[in-house]
Amino acid sequence: MRGSCSSEERLHPSIPDTPASTDLSIIILSWNTADLLVACLASLRENPYHGDHEIIVVDNGSSDGSADIASEAFPGIRLLRNSENLGYSAGNNIGLRAARGRFLLLLNSDIEVRPGALDRLVEFLESHPEAGAVGARHLNPDGSLQPSCVRFPTLTTALVFDTFLALLPPGKRHLDQYFMRSFDHETLREVDQIPGSCLLMPREVVQRIGLLNEEFWLYFNDVDLCKRILDAGYTVTFLPDAEVMHHNHASTSRFDFFVVQWHLNRVAYYRKYFGARGVLVTKLVGLYVALRQLWKFTVLRHAPRGTYLANVRFIFRGLAQVMKS
Repeated sequence: MRGSCSSEERLHPSIPDTPASTDLSIIILSWNTADLLVACLASLRENPYHGDHEIIVVDNGSSDGSADIASEAFPGIRLLRNSENLGYSAGNNIGLRAARGRFLLLLNSDIEVRPGALDRLVEFLESHPEAGAVGARHLNPDGSLQPSCVRFPTLTTALVFDTFLALLPPGKRHLDQYFMRSFDHETLREVDQIPGSCLLMPREVVQRIGLLNEEFWLYFNDVDLCKRILDAGYTVTFLPDAEVMHHNHASTSRFDFFVVQWHLNRVAYYRKYFGARGVLVTKLVGLYVALRQLWKFTVLRHAPRGTYLANVRFIFRGLAQVMKS
């Protein structure tokens, strides 16, 4: 059942309160992912939504020519160009503001949709007015399952994740619960959160709870979005009958910069939902991770030859950013 919108949620900027003029808006944010973007758009052409729809590609300041490649190969798309990389949240928000659909789909450029996936997602929301978001079953490129549903993180999650505590039985049990490792992703289920890589929402939900929180530049934005959807009284649902293939971390795994962003965004998330305790825990864990990396580079000599000083400088700069955040 839908609850009343909190004053905090009203502070989030939203999309225009105007009637929809099409059934589905597909928003694809791309940053230097030319090959993946082409594959994503090709999958949408091969496995389209069979109602009225639009495809909005938001190019986030790419330097690889992907925007021009996409517009030439797929002239039917709406292409929005940013002069710089504004981050995941701000980039997607530009697409959401421009969208004209009754239903709004956030779709990563490293996703390829399978036959019938879009129709099933829309049909689910049409028949479940209590649903605030629905997500698809994710597969790896080899066809194996890619688990995608997790619970909301707690203070214990922050302490355990990526620390030695994960090796101890209590820590392992906690992470098993957090990652829902007992869930086979074969059945329809209401969950805490689904990934923003393929997340469909009714337009009215976004108008009500607001856009992605731009404080979360790259990470934790989908966690925060699902939390706000549930707090507003809607449900978040995993739909196994809709399948997509996901090249996981294809655009971010190449850049050490994103390690720092992950810690910065985690501190911001824990500050919002756990206050001073959350900030303390996440910053202490960030310090622990930085010292562990210094140990590996300095004592264990794990740094590639000739990169030691650069790696040490990167660790100290990143740590300083996290501690000042």
